[in-house]
Amino acid sequence: MEAHRDKYQTLMSEALSAERDGLYTQTVELAISSWDYIDGMMQYERKYNDSEFASIRGIDMILKYAPLLLDFTNLDKLKDLLKNFRRIEKNTSDSLDDRLSQARSRMWISHQLWNHIEQNPETRQSKLRQTLGGDQNQWRSIADAWEKMGLLRRTQEDGSCRLALTTRMGELIQGKCSSCGEVVEAPKAMFLEKTACPNCRKIVFFVILSPKTESSTKE
Repeated sequence: MEAHRDKYQTLMSEALSAERDGLYTQTVELAISSWDYIDGMMQYERKYNDSEFASIRGIDMILKYAPLLLDFTNLDKLKDLLKNFRRIEKNTSDSLDDRLSQARSRMWISHQLWNHIEQNPETRQSKLRQTLGGDQNQWRSIADAWEKMGLLRRTQEDGSCRLALTTRMGELIQGKCSSCGEVVEAPKAMFLEKTACPNCRKIVFFVILSPKTESSTKE
């Protein structure tokens, strides 16, 4: 159990570091890797440290990022984890099953917005509630997150902003090597997986750099 606790903590430290660096694909991968050690970690912490758990960070990361990345597969994996290790749900005060259902709902909402922007390039953010219904704050929150993740470009215009996806797979964008800091330009698809840096030659994830455009959080 102690070995599982230590391994879990190591993976979480690496996941948090990747998150700070904007390496969201790597963050998700590391969080999922930690799942093998959650049950043992929880048993150790409860037995030796009298720990109580509201939630589990390695699960929280997936609930946060999977809906934004339209990651159906890893939410299905989380469903299987909670089904196979009932003690995880039993020993957390949050209802992880409920949060998983909420994450699925957020993912479908995100998918709706993604399709709308893809089909209507340069759509106005202030028109989303009128066009898609729902809550304007919800649409803006998703746009905020996508912009921070480098998936969306927002350009200020007349008190609102135009939205455009930056994730078309063939589009040339800039990415920064997470090892040496070299900035290179390549098709978006290359930066979604580990790639050989032309400078340091290491196989690494690249930080996707957002275009330097003015943006607004107004409607």
